[in-house]
Amino acid sequence: MFTFQEILETIKMVQEENLDIRTITMGISLRDCADPNPAKARQKIYDKITRLAGNLVRTGENIEREYGLPIVNKRISVTPIALVAESSSLDHYVDFARTLDDAAAAVGVNFIGGFSTLVHKGFTKADKNLINSIPEALSCTGRVCSSVNVATTRAGINMDAVYLMGQVIKKTAEKTAEKDGIGCAKLVVFANVPGDNPFMAGAFHGIGEPECVINVGVSGPGVVKNAVDTVKDEDFGTLAETVKKTAFKITRMGELVGRTAARMLDVPFGIVDISLAPTPAIGDSVADILESMGLERCGTHGTTAALALLNDAVKKGGAMASSYVGGLSGAFIPVSEDAGMIRAAEAGALTLDKLEAMTCVCSVGLDMIAVPGDTTAETIAAIIADEAAIGMINKKTTAVRLIPAVGKKVGDYVEFGGLLGRAPVIPVKPYSSSDFVRRGGRIPAPIQSLTN
Repeated sequence: MFTFQEILETIKMVQEENLDIRTITMGISLRDCADPNPAKARQKIYDKITRLAGNLVRTGENIEREYGLPIVNKRISVTPIALVAESSSLDHYVDFARTLDDAAAAVGVNFIGGFSTLVHKGFTKADKNLINSIPEALSCTGRVCSSVNVATTRAGINMDAVYLMGQVIKKTAEKTAEKDGIGCAKLVVFANVPGDNPFMAGAFHGIGEPECVINVGVSGPGVVKNAVDTVKDEDFGTLAETVKKTAFKITRMGELVGRTAARMLDVPFGIVDISLAPTPAIGDSVADILESMGLERCGTHGTTAALALLNDAVKKGGAMASSYVGGLSGAFIPVSEDAGMIRAAEAGALTLDKLEAMTCVCSVGLDMIAVPGDTTAETIAAIIADEAAIGMINKKTTAVRLIPAVGKKVGDYVEFGGLLGRAPVIPVKPYSSSDFVRRGGRIPAPIQSLTN
């Protein structure tokens, strides 16, 4: 039960502080849709998604009306398609992506995740088929999102996959160049990927998940920023406690929505992801929170420490509010989707090196960053390798979502609109990493992986 005071606080959060439920994501297992006949497999996929998710959008809208809480996105995640398509005789999976796109359009969701594979220790034929299909798949669909896991703490880093993904990102940018490389905004390369992440572009329905499940992703940077503003002159202990209490309230809203949606759709409730996911809207920025802590500009010295405090306090507050916290959970730092991050990058305070340092303590990694169009596949692969190493050594999820801006240079912009926002093109190191990433093989897992 919620008290009258809590109800008033929630109304204020929604009306004045940009509180929203960023997404309710229905995870659907497609393992029973595998068929040697690819046409039959695709029909099974379409039929299952439209049957189970047919009422997802309507349910979200009903909950919005009932509770007065905005639910920004209704989405679907599915079993990694490499696992579903591998029983077919095809050597490319673009038609499977088209089927996912058609099913997503039929039920009215904005994104569907799961054109994915996990190759942290090596490739199957299906894995390579899917990876090689990504550029075409993301250029001919509007709603499909793709992800590839290339590293884990236990397995190490598959550098063959890292190098291949550098090439795939370049090809995807080129195939969607007329839209500023938007295909790359729907493609994430992971280390230690979670299988219950409700946020795009990295969502897929993991092995070990139920047949169908509802996962929720909450947001609320504006709410946290306003809370931080109330303790400007207090010490760090008070600051952390304030963020924890605010995250607790936000998470309770998310769990309420998730459990209500699960009940109405008659499927299990999975997890609530308590990540602070910013938008380009003014007042909905993680960078603004960090600056409210006392930094003149996000990216200056002290930023990593401030982000570490924020990330930890958000997780602690969320964990007290729900026994089913999962996904990524923490603070996202996407450049194009955060007005404060964009401002910091424009000022030169936020560089690729500083962003990499921040990923050691944030929720994910290098996210929605535009780099010059002439950046080589080898350099992109090396950036992925660096980020995978941070994830592997620190036993955390890291990811890379880079947009090589074809025909553009440092200081130009890519423009996506909506939640994807806009981003200034920022510089990369001019020195080659080619000989390093071309070595091939696997960077061994750290000794800490031997814990079983």
